[in-house]
Amino acid sequence: MKPRTRFLSVTEELLSYILSFLPHRDILRCTSVCKTLRQTYLSSSRLQYIVEMSGQKLLAVPNTDNSIPISKHLQFLRDKAHAWFKVDLHSFKTVPVTMSQQFREKPNIVAGGHFCWWSRQEDTAMIFPVLPKPSQQSIQRNWLPGKLCSVPHSRNLDVFMDPAQNLIAVAYVVDHKAVYINLGALDSDGVHPEAAGERLFLSDDSEHRSETKSAKLKGFGRHIALSRRLDDANLTSSDKAWQLQIWDWKCSTTSSSILSGAVPNRSYTAIDFCFLGNNRLLVTTGNLNLYSIEDMSQPPELLACFLMPMPMELRCLSPIDDIGHSSELHMQAQSTMYTSDPTHQLICLTAFATRCSLLSSTQVFIISTRIFFDLDGMAAATPIPWQHWGPSNTRVFRHWYNFQIHINGNRVLQAFPVDTRAEKWQPVLHLMDFSPLAVTNRRGLGQVVKKPSTTYISDSNDEFGEYLTTSLPYVKVVFSDRKFDSDDSELQDIWIDKDRIYTLNADTERVWFHGPPLFRAGSTGKLEVIDV
Repeated sequence: MKPRTRFLSVTEELLSYILSFLPHRDILRCTSVCKTLRQTYLSSSRLQYIVEMSGQKLLAVPNTDNSIPISKHLQFLRDKAHAWFKVDLHSFKTVPVTMSQQFREKPNIVAGGHFCWWSRQEDTAMIFPVLPKPSQQSIQRNWLPGKLCSVPHSRNLDVFMDPAQNLIAVAYVVDHKAVYINLGALDSDGVHPEAAGERLFLSDDSEHRSETKSAKLKGFGRHIALSRRLDDANLTSSDKAWQLQIWDWKCSTTSSSILSGAVPNRSYTAIDFCFLGNNRLLVTTGNLNLYSIEDMSQPPELLACFLMPMPMELRCLSPIDDIGHSSELHMQAQSTMYTSDPTHQLICLTAFATRCSLLSSTQVFIISTRIFFDLDGMAAATPIPWQHWGPSNTRVFRHWYNFQIHINGNRVLQAFPVDTRAEKWQPVLHLMDFSPLAVTNRRGLGQVVKKPSTTYISDSNDEFGEYLTTSLPYVKVVFSDRKFDSDDSELQDIWIDKDRIYTLNADTERVWFHGPPLFRAGSTGKLEVIDV
């Protein structure tokens, strides 16, 4: 009888190969079993790369360049993560911009290495590359009034641009009733070559359409969604109707994937929503409703309802990733090795609260998306109380004055003043990294925040509220060596992607009324690009 081959007696190379099939947590557990397995891990760049990718909540992207050894990729990941904790905000490149008053309308957005902007008031739009890299496709266009949509008697409702897919979608209303969405290419005047048709059609094509009061258009890969607030005569005066319709714009110009409802009349906007990836959609209607949109032939399937601590008018700041927001890994796939894991990244919800203009504040909920994908044992018919999901998966902040925020993957970039009592705002940048390996990759920089924090939150009128304790851990660094507002410029917005920080600064001009001069944003400015 031949003796059995023991597991630990095989070669180190074979051991490493076997361990590579395990989840990263199990790989780490194996390192504590015995010296042999620990040495196998320490000698294997591939095993360490698996752990590093999972610890930073990243997914590998197919790459045709196999000439770079895995050890180089591993070191690059670690150095890149560490570099975020020592960003030099004084080292930047500048892109000049012309800024009208309408230019500062929201939303301005930096996505796919491009600056995208649409003015509702002027009905103009533009897109231009921001210091493009050699491997990056560059798109630069300007749309004058009437060029985004040339349909007679029409009014544009919203515009969505996706540089990674060369897509521009324009939602518009004709004669105050019929709503359509045109699908075009950003780099030309024609219909998008991958679109199912020239325009998307809404389901309410009857003669008795409700008038669209406002609309919001968003996209994610093959999905495009339009939410509308409607003026419906069938509703009571205390309610406003809303409708949300989702299309697979590459497969069909029509859709049966529709949600609708009513919200209290005191709500300024009906709902908000964001795509989470993996065919999941989050809709905010005071609480958080999670849907599956995998089957576009029927209405979205409710997976779970997450209750907020109190009814709030929530706005979504969707996660943005150069590749992750597109279902096809095409344009940048040749030049990168990783992208954010949609099941383990962040979303940001904000809620405005004020008694008067001098006491306005914004409540910020940073939420890990893991709670929206780990639904074991959760029934869609049973709402999940805040106490059961919120505290450990969330961090809540309350900012008293104007502030800026943007997210990418597991990082949050905020701008607010160090001293809120100071006469001049002078914001500084705050970076927070919520990835599990942030504590390791900071290498002594920044501050580890594991202790729970308690924040007061309230409804939109600040009439009633409560204190919330949340404990999602993170590492933060405050770049206090640079204050952005000065007598010469004013910070307008900030963005963050996987490689850069962007700040939009408006040049200020002096205005005299009575007494000392006042400063206001002028017609010129600059987009500062800080490479990490």
